[in-house]
Amino acid sequence: MNRTIDRRSLLCASAGLAAAALLPGRARAQTKLRFAAVFSDTDIRAEMIKRLSADIAPDHTIEAHLNSTLFRQGTELVALQRDNLEMGNIAPQDISKQVPAWSVLTSAYLFRDANHLNAFFASELGAQMKKQVEDQLKVKILGPTFFGTRHVGLRGKKKVNVPADLAGVKLRMPAGDAWQLLGRSLGANPTPLAYAETYTGLQTGTVDGQDNPLPNVQNMKFYEVMGQVVLTSHLVAFDLLTMNLKAWQAMSADKQKAFQAAVDKAITWSANEHVKREAELAEGFKRQGLDVYVPNINAFREHAQKIYLASDEAKAWAPGIIDKIAAVK
Repeated sequence: MNRTIDRRSLLCASAGLAAAALLPGRARAQTKLRFAAVFSDTDIRAEMIKRLSADIAPDHTIEAHLNSTLFRQGTELVALQRDNLEMGNIAPQDISKQVPAWSVLTSAYLFRDANHLNAFFASELGAQMKKQVEDQLKVKILGPTFFGTRHVGLRGKKKVNVPADLAGVKLRMPAGDAWQLLGRSLGANPTPLAYAETYTGLQTGTVDGQDNPLPNVQNMKFYEVMGQVVLTSHLVAFDLLTMNLKAWQAMSADKQKAFQAAVDKAITWSANEHVKREAELAEGFKRQGLDVYVPNINAFREHAQKIYLASDEAKAWAPGIIDKIAAVK
């Protein structure tokens, strides 16, 4: 049988193929990126991830696992390294467990504010430290996720003005040497406890206090079981939005550039929202009956720096790095 294809048949076939390509079942497959974090779905950073996911479509989709539901707090980095996770919000304290030089970035009173933090990671020194992680840990740091300034929140009403006033206070801190050192640098007795268990710990008296940025105190409702907020401002809090290196290298150079631009946009939005929220919450907690006040910051800073410089962790720091970070603008 002689088969011929006339122009009309060819046009119809082409139109059919084009229409089929637009059907959901025929759409270009998205790369699923599993994301794990300790924060809750009411956290500003949860919205940050939603915005990022929208901006990287249709090439990628982010499957978010929050509240440590996929990996428990502190184990996300290892999951990235073992190719069991594509993206995570990783604490610098967890990185310092494997790269001791990074412990300097976990020390109290290092960064002045969110702008100083961002300037550091955009600087040559920041690029060197990010490359150090990429080379040694085989993960890609996409950027710092600022989530507020950490302050001390306590159950009781005892006034705290200097580190000596926190002697014997069981201050909830995440597990890990860097976190425990931070608690000691404030003069407290650091007590490891998971983030998700902190509310109950405060409620029952297992711990006397916790340290977190005000937006976290709001999100997790810690204020319901606290009597005061001591505005120690001891740590500009940040994690690192981090990616499995294989997942990153699977993208073309153009895709990497577009992905990084979307990350930068989402991180900037989140940082601005945290700064705005912090200013609102200090007054809000006062109206709810909490004592909110500023202690002797210089006394806390001097005590913290003394503890850090005498610690084993400081032996891994590059000479003069504190001054170099302070000089970043």
